Amino acid sequence: MPEAAGGLRVGFAGTPDFAARALQALLEAGATLPLVLTQPDRPAGRGMKLQASAVKQLALQHGLHVAQPRSLRLDGKYPDDAAAARDALQAARLDVLVVAAYGLILPAWVLAVPRLGCINIHGSLLPRWRGAAPIQRAIEAGDAQTGITLMQMDAGLDTGDILRMEALPIGADDSSATLTPRLADLGARMLWPALQDLARGALPRQPQPAEGVNYAHKIDKAEAAIDWRLPAEQIERRVRAFDPFPGASFSWQGEALKLWRAACVEAAPAAPGTLLPAGADRLRVACGSGALDLLELQRPGGKRQPVAALLPWALSAGLVPGQRLPLPD
Repeated sequence: MPEAAGGLRVGFAGTPDFAARALQALLEAGATLPLVLTQPDRPAGRGMKLQASAVKQLALQHGLHVAQPRSLRLDGKYPDDAAAARDALQAARLDVLVVAAYGLILPAWVLAVPRLGCINIHGSLLPRWRGAAPIQRAIEAGDAQTGITLMQMDAGLDTGDILRMEALPIGADDSSATLTPRLADLGARMLWPALQDLARGALPRQPQPAEGVNYAHKIDKAEAAIDWRLPAEQIERRVRAFDPFPGASFSWQGEALKLWRAACVEAAPAAPGTLLPAGADRLRVACGSGALDLLELQRPGGKRQPVAALLPWALSAGLVPGQRLPLPD
């Protein structure tokens, strides 16, 4: 007779708030959690003090055993970390390891440790976006929907069998900052029922389709520089996709200005980057096709502000119709 889900020994591997919401769901369900893996503490904030991940903070609040290896590769740069993690995983006698935005690649030896393997909470409708940045790339591509896939992990990059999948619409104003927590909550809701079915031997696996595969490359800071030669719609989607990281930006008189909100408008053709006449509460910039109204900006060291609040500075800095913003190299 299969055991109840509460009898499963569940390991957890994750790092940011996206993962912490899934861990919280396991805690609320009364799961047995003998081990939590998360990334090492990182410098953060203006003082660049070491800060524990959201997963570590939550795990320690509930007295869970936490391991923070820098790598899981036994033949890699930190073999001692990997060996210690191996010992911890083996000692935990896991039935299953749940993985959510962990940030380290799981080598084959990790996948083989839990009795029932490793389940990944992936922020995409696989195989639409495999890889490190599925949420950002879905917004950037203009997808109408995304979702959560619970996937049985294998040695490939997000190539494992689909266990559960649920879609979520992407709103016209959604940014990565607004969409990520909704996806995290969806994944957290899906997880415990799936583990209950896993415990009963009633969680069927479906191979991913061979068609429709895209790779969601990790977001690079170099992508943040706005290229006004692109269509306005594409730039606007990038603004939302890159919020909160790395933030779309452009330069003016040596200042890097971050653009957090924009709206597409029709405009007479002009050289890309040219400032156009607009209302009293916005700046309008010609793009490769169409134009963008800049609605929310941030100056270096400042906070996000409506453009209307920054117009006195903008005028004094020469951001007036007819001027042309520089294009990236």
